[in-house]
Amino acid sequence: MSTPFPFTAVVGQDDLRLALLLNAVSPAVGGVLVRGEKGTAKSTAVRALSALMPAVDVVSGCRFSCDPHAPDPACPDGPHAPGAFAPRPARMVELPVGASEDRLVGALDIERALSEGVKAFEPGLLADAHRGILYVDEVNLLHDHLVDLLLDAAAMGASYVEREGVSVRHASKFLLVGTMNPEEGELRPQLLDRFGLTVEVAASREPDQRVEVVRRRLAYDDDPAGFAARWADEEAAVRARITAARELLPSVRLGDGALRQIAATCAAFEVDGMRADIVMARTATALAAWAGRTDVLAEDVRQAALLALPHRRRRNPFDAPGLDEDKLDETLEEFGGSGDQGGEGDDDPDPGPDGPGGPGGQPEPDDAPQGDGDTAASPEAGEGGEPQPSGGGREQAPARAAEPFRTKVLSVPGLGEGAAGRRSRARTEHGRTTGARRPRGALTKLHLAATVRAAAPHQRARGRSGTGLVVRRDDLRQATREGREGNLVLFVVDASGSMAARQRMSAVKGAVLSLLLDAYQRRDKVGLVTFRGTAADVALPPTSSVDAAAARLETLPTGGRTPLAAGLLRAHEVLRVERLRDPARRALVVVVTDGRATGGPEPVALAGRAARLLAAEGTASVVVDCESGPVRLGLAGRLAGELGGTAVTLDELRADSIAGLVKDVQRRAA
Repeated sequence: MSTPFPFTAVVGQDDLRLALLLNAVSPAVGGVLVRGEKGTAKSTAVRALSALMPAVDVVSGCRFSCDPHAPDPACPDGPHAPGAFAPRPARMVELPVGASEDRLVGALDIERALSEGVKAFEPGLLADAHRGILYVDEVNLLHDHLVDLLLDAAAMGASYVEREGVSVRHASKFLLVGTMNPEEGELRPQLLDRFGLTVEVAASREPDQRVEVVRRRLAYDDDPAGFAARWADEEAAVRARITAARELLPSVRLGDGALRQIAATCAAFEVDGMRADIVMARTATALAAWAGRTDVLAEDVRQAALLALPHRRRRNPFDAPGLDEDKLDETLEEFGGSGDQGGEGDDDPDPGPDGPGGPGGQPEPDDAPQGDGDTAASPEAGEGGEPQPSGGGREQAPARAAEPFRTKVLSVPGLGEGAAGRRSRARTEHGRTTGARRPRGALTKLHLAATVRAAAPHQRARGRSGTGLVVRRDDLRQATREGREGNLVLFVVDASGSMAARQRMSAVKGAVLSLLLDAYQRRDKVGLVTFRGTAADVALPPTSSVDAAAARLETLPTGGRTPLAAGLLRAHEVLRVERLRDPARRALVVVVTDGRATGGPEPVALAGRAARLLAAEGTASVVVDCESGPVRLGLAGRLAGELGGTAVTLDELRADSIAGLVKDVQRRAA
């Protein structure tokens, strides 16, 4: 077994280390979500925590780590008689992003269950993690069905395995720790709320601190055991402090004053539900115990708020996590004078470390006077956009996006087999049963009726004499199921001068932002191609981070001619590369344009050929028609015909539009 990097040797990352230690002191805090860029010691710190956790007593021979002083009466290995037990180190179990359901919850031997009535059960990771740490790296990339199982286990403290009427239940209480890079996508709100605390981490910009990080890492890589030995005293001191804080925790007094501050803070920041209040109370109590105090002070409440609230006050995926610390201080001061000792320390609260969220998004550019598509409102491009040759029109400053709205469902036709999601129909492991087939590999979802039908004709030949059915491996049938998949939604956005009127571009950005929000909710990957001037650019390669796409869209400048063909050809190239990376994920191209094509020789004919190239490869597409005014040329509808897709106006895109109900993307008949 390799020697882990010592927890106390991690340089900086004070908030991260504190959040992990508070959960070691009080597992009831509810775990930690660590958000940050790659290479910031997220995984290193989490893996190092397990070495500091106190050992646990387990019943000898129990595969489910039952506590000998309070064994689980429903344990599959029980009942446990009083007797032998042994201490063992607390486990840290890692859940891989690509794990199967059976690996997570365990598996039943269906063949033995049918033929013998025996509950032969192989425990999964949820059993291994009981009374320990369950660590999920890249938790934001975890499949939805695994997220649902984690939510159930975290809520009930138990795992249930159900297979065709055969069920097994076992206790599963664990400290949930997840790490993620926000650039790769956000978490579902339900899972986000299950993490007690959240921490935002980033690499230090101080040269001396970076030098120390490199020095320690190189020393560890050269001699892991020797490096760990040099930090053994510090590790022992922290381990002893955790043990002392755990012993002190029941004596910590959470007074009425501190409770009022907690409730007032959660109300002031408008967090949903009551879980935030409970987590803050437990965190503040753990902070006091960690400091060796028996009273919760205002400084504990403030630090608890900075750790427990940022991820709970987000209203949509485009909101940056974080707290307004001035507002937090004002709330604590306002409600700090009443109550008992729990409110002491309000006059001079400890500012503590910086909040994990920091400031929100960048300020929006002020609206400039409205102009037509061929005149410039500003010579400067917004951040994130390189000036393009105008080719007849100068570029304009970025327009503010209009308020997003709920959109109609745009789906890819046919039946796919891509990653689990919520957009298009697909063959999946979860969903409604549509048929049966022979299993390929391990049996995961038994089709009971089909299995019985396959086994029934052979019972006499197999010498059946009892009440049980004689089942062979060849009789087993796998259920085929239909659910929903996530797609790659590639936005191809016209940023030319013909789209540059500020009010018009604001509406266009609002529509794309609405579609991005829909893509987030449906677990899609998104990409962004823009075209203007003389060329097209990949503003955002395909990614799971819709907030990154929203940020690029917000700073999108406009101006110049309309190289529609270049935009379609660039989209074709992006899709070609993405098919090599992820061949099972189907694509939906959303072209946002008024349909005009200008610049270069025969721009309209070139655009038509590019559109037919996408159609020939079977790419599902929809054109969002941005043409406005009393006289309309219908160019976007013509483009949709060339693409073999359909066209919708900005008004028809709204879910509450009277133009129709659900708009499925349609391919032109061959």
